Amino acid sequence: MIYDETQYQQLDRLVRASLAGLTLGISPTSAMLTYLDWLSSLQLSPGTQAHLVKKAMKKQLRLLSWVSHSAFDPNATPCIAPLPQDRRFRDPAWRYFPYNLLYQGFLLQQQWWHNATTGLRGLSPHHEQAVEFGARQWLDVFSPSNFLLTNPAVLQKTVESAGANLMQGLQHYCEDIQNHYLGKRSASAEMYVVGKNVAITPGKVIFRNHLIELIQYTPTTEEVHAMPILIVPAWIMKYYILDLSPHNSLVKYLVDHGHTVFIISWRNPTDEDRDIGMDDYRQQGILASLDVIETLFPSQKIHAVGYCLGGTLLAITASAMARNGANRLASMTLFAAQTDFREAGELMLFIDEKQLAFLEDLMWAQGILDTKQMSGVFQVLRSNDLIWSRVVNEYLLGTRQPINDLLAWNTDATRMPYRMHSEYLRTLFLNNDLAEGRLRVEGRPVALSDIQIPIFCVGTEWDHVAPWRSTYRLHLLADAPEITFLLTSGGHNAGIISPPEQSHRHYRIATAFEGDSYIDPDTWLERTAVKPGSWWGAWQSWLAARSGPLVEAPHVGSQPYPPLENAPGSYVRKA
Repeated sequence: MIYDETQYQQLDRLVRASLAGLTLGISPTSAMLTYLDWLSSLQLSPGTQAHLVKKAMKKQLRLLSWVSHSAFDPNATPCIAPLPQDRRFRDPAWRYFPYNLLYQGFLLQQQWWHNATTGLRGLSPHHEQAVEFGARQWLDVFSPSNFLLTNPAVLQKTVESAGANLMQGLQHYCEDIQNHYLGKRSASAEMYVVGKNVAITPGKVIFRNHLIELIQYTPTTEEVHAMPILIVPAWIMKYYILDLSPHNSLVKYLVDHGHTVFIISWRNPTDEDRDIGMDDYRQQGILASLDVIETLFPSQKIHAVGYCLGGTLLAITASAMARNGANRLASMTLFAAQTDFREAGELMLFIDEKQLAFLEDLMWAQGILDTKQMSGVFQVLRSNDLIWSRVVNEYLLGTRQPINDLLAWNTDATRMPYRMHSEYLRTLFLNNDLAEGRLRVEGRPVALSDIQIPIFCVGTEWDHVAPWRSTYRLHLLADAPEITFLLTSGGHNAGIISPPEQSHRHYRIATAFEGDSYIDPDTWLERTAVKPGSWWGAWQSWLAARSGPLVEAPHVGSQPYPPLENAPGSYVRKA
């Protein structure tokens, strides 16, 4: 029997896809080449080796000196302080011998490995970041906080409860294993039911196609601003992160302040949708929604808002419309959305040609990127907060706090089609085609510099998905009449969900007008004053000033788009 090249290639793909299922989608070839690049660079650097040996000896002497003078004084200044975001050793019990010696030695070792994996001449920046990240992950596995006999807080709890905490932890572990294999959410997550206590802002589904349901929300004021708002969430998330409980729903906040709000609810794809691409999301998602809203509000422009991947797609769509002379948008707002991916953060550690080909083969075999595979990557990026703190609190201390609505939403993940995800990773993350003018829409390249409407861009201080310095690069790409950049406290999700009641929040905001000189992000950070509280009010005021006069509130579900069903619709409920 004669086999053609395609069949040989399919066999190769099947083998790699099978292997990817065992390695969580991480290419062993890519990992090995990264390690060998670092090791060979270190072997060819005898001066650096000597310097590292000297550093190791100095750290040992430093630790011994500290032990001899201060180890038995719990009020003594530590030899080395944890990083601000490291909460593992905050319990006062860590200040007593011998546990202070354990955690101080661990932190010094962590610092030494950072020195050993960074700054090597000739090591590619991508490999340097990957090796440093990998070393940090391995060290975190062996942190003294993760083990019964080396964690004083766990030992104290075990003695006080006569081991009941460990029995409770074992029960938690068994429950989690069972839920994992049965595909069930935790009991506390199940307390939040879409349409019952989350995603309950009143509205109607007025349009539906294969990819989206378009929801129009019911006004709560007699008069509304003339220009409507369209919100485009990322399709890697259920839309109701922006409509959680009534007290922290951004949708409700906008409606209560007199805005007519529409939002896209994306369908959760299956393996049958494997060939749906980014252009399908653009046409059947954003453009289809704009067509509906323009029919209902024929004399008004639309404020478009995009979150995360939805913001990136919105920027592409706005660029294509501007190139074609379409004057449909009043403004564009981007929440934690990247347009230039050269500084895309630690997610880039998983993106190189070999790694991407490996992941593509896995998705090719499955037809989709599964929710467990996607959530696994995000957990690794924040392993201390999402993995090891959970091990300590739930399995060693035996405590399990009920999760809030945001964490419950985070467990309600979605899938991504093979073609779309491959296009997204390759054209944007790997090749940075949008920022460098190579991304084509309808056969022609698009440029963000064509967008000539006001832009409001929100970054978050601790964003591990879209680092704020990456989102700030929009200043270099867009020639809009004004770009308002706002930096808020919090991370990729919690920073965006910032209701006015959260008084502990803060933000910075400044506007750059056309013709202003460029200010680099660090200088911007230094010059821009910190404002206390939520940023929602600042953005809503910005929108209101550009939304025209107040008019009579519209009736939801007018012809030719009568209501199909009540919000939140059916797509958001599909697992």
